Amino acid sequence: MTVAVPSDIAIAQSAKLRPIREVAADLGLSGDELVLYGDYKAKVRLTAIERRERRGRLVLVTGINPTAAGEGKSTVTVGLTQALRRMGHNATLCIREPSLGPVFGIKGGAAGGGYAQVVPMEDINLHFTGDFHAISSAHNLLSAMLDNHLHHGNSLGIDPRRITWPRTIDMNDRALRNVVVGLGGPLGGVPREERFVITPASEIMAIMALASGLEDLEQRLGRIIVASTYDQQPVRASDLKAQGAMTLLLKDALMPNLVQTLEGGPALVHCGPFGNIAHGCNSVLATELALRTSDLVITEAGFGADLGAEKFFDIKCRTAGFSPEAAVVVATVRALKLHGGAAKDRLSEPDPSAVERGFANLKRHLENVAKFGVPAVVALNRFLSDTDGELEAVRQGCAALGVPVALCEVWEKGGAGGTALGEAVLELLEKKEAKFRPLYDERLPIREKIETIAREIYGASGADFSAKAERASRQLAEFGLGETPVCMAKTQYSFSDDPALLGAPTGFRITIRDIYPSAGAGFVVALAGDIMTMPGLSRSPAAERMAVHPDGTIEGLF
Repeated sequence: MTVAVPSDIAIAQSAKLRPIREVAADLGLSGDELVLYGDYKAKVRLTAIERRERRGRLVLVTGINPTAAGEGKSTVTVGLTQALRRMGHNATLCIREPSLGPVFGIKGGAAGGGYAQVVPMEDINLHFTGDFHAISSAHNLLSAMLDNHLHHGNSLGIDPRRITWPRTIDMNDRALRNVVVGLGGPLGGVPREERFVITPASEIMAIMALASGLEDLEQRLGRIIVASTYDQQPVRASDLKAQGAMTLLLKDALMPNLVQTLEGGPALVHCGPFGNIAHGCNSVLATELALRTSDLVITEAGFGADLGAEKFFDIKCRTAGFSPEAAVVVATVRALKLHGGAAKDRLSEPDPSAVERGFANLKRHLENVAKFGVPAVVALNRFLSDTDGELEAVRQGCAALGVPVALCEVWEKGGAGGTALGEAVLELLEKKEAKFRPLYDERLPIREKIETIAREIYGASGADFSAKAERASRQLAEFGLGETPVCMAKTQYSFSDDPALLGAPTGFRITIRDIYPSAGAGFVVALAGDIMTMPGLSRSPAAERMAVHPDGTIEGLF
C-alpha cells in the first residue's frame, strides 16, 4: 500500500544534512578548495578543476514536451543520482539554479520533489549563494554604462533606436516588458524605449554557463553586442570599457556551488539559463568539475528534448568538448495521454488508447536523441493513477523501437525507487555504443542551420523567415556570427511554434520572426513564434501562499 508523501518543503525541512566538508570529501576536494557559505553550502574554487583530469562518464536526463500533467524531469535527475550512489557508484548530480520568477509564480522551484530533492531546499530556491544577483548586477552595470555614454556625448555614435541590450530583473513582471527611461529633463539621461528580460534570459547568464574560466569570461563579456551605430556597425561591451568591472562582479559567482541530495550525495547546482529562451543547461564549469571528481555525472537540460537536449548537444557539448554516453528521456502516462488528446480533467481515468496515440511524442524525442549518436532509456515516472494496461502500452511502444524502459518511483521512494532506472543506465554505459556527434556543421549559413533543426528535430516541413529575420541573418554574418551554433527560442509545449499543437505534428512550418546575437555566449538566437523573454505572474501566483513562521520555518515554497 502506498504511503502518503509529505510536502516537498516538509521533507526538506526534516532532512538531516551532512556537513558540506564531508560531502566535498566524497569528491576528493580538500578544505582549501572550498569557499564555505555556512555549514551546508560551498563554492568550489576553479583551481580544483585545474588540478584534475577528466575521468567521468556523462549522462543527460531530458524529457518529452512538458504538459500540465507534469513529467518530473528534475525529480528523476536527482533520484537517478541517488539510486546510483545507493548501488555503490561514485555519481554526482549537476543541475541548474532556480529562478525567483518561477518560484514565486506557478512553476515552483527546481530542486526536485518528494524524496528526490537537493537541499537545503529553501536556500537553493531563494537567494542561494547570490549568483543570480551578481549576474543581474553585471548585466545592469552594462546597461548603466551604455546610457551614461549616451548622456555624456555619445562619442561612439550609438543610434538610440538600435539599442538591443535590455535591463534585467529576476522576477516575473509583465509591466517591465516595454518601458521608457531617461525622463526628467537634461539630468535624467537620454529618453528612449527600454525593455527588461528575466535574469535567466540574460546573455550574461548564458555566458556564465558556457565560460571555461575567468579569462574566458572576461573575453566573452567584452564581445557582447549592445547596440548599433548610426551607420549600423556593432557596438560591444568592450567599446564601453565595461568588461573588467562586469568580471569583477562575477568572479565569485563563476565558482560552482556544492550542496547535497536528500541522501547526502554531492550535487553541483550552478547557473540557470531558461530552456525555451536560452540553452537550458547548468554551467560548463560545474559539469567539468563533476567529470574530474566522479565516475558518473548525471545532468539535465531544460524542457523537452526538442529544446533542452538539442541545445545541450549542439551548444554546450560542442563548446566544452563533452561527449555524453547515455540519455534518459522522462515521460509519464498522464502526459502521454494529454499528447494523445485526452481531456485534462480526465487524466486519472484509464485510457490506454490515448497513451498509444500520445506515444508519438515520446517516439519522436527518442528518434531525435538517436540522431546525436547517444543511446537512450525511457524513465517512466509513475503516478498512482497509472494502470497496468497504460504502462504496458508504453513498454510495447519502446520495445518496438528497441529502447529500454524503466519504471521510476523516486518521488515516493527516493533512490530506492530509481534502482531499475539506474540498472538500465548502467547497462547502456556497459555496451559503450555512444558515438556522439552534433546535428549540424556550425559553419553552415544561419538560415540552413535553423531549417535543419526545424526539419530534423521538430518534424517541420521547413521554416519561414520574416523580413526582419532575413535582414538579421545577413547582418549577423557580417558581424562575424555566421558560423556559430543556433539557439532556438520557441514554446516548450510543442514540437512546433504553436503551444496548442501537441503530440508529434508533421507538415507544419515554423515562423522565425527575428534573429539576434548572443555574441558573448557564442551563438545566435532565433525567435520562433510568440515567445517572451519576460514572463508575467498568474492570477493566483505561488507568492500569495508563502509565509515565514515565528520559528523561522517556511511554508508555501515548492
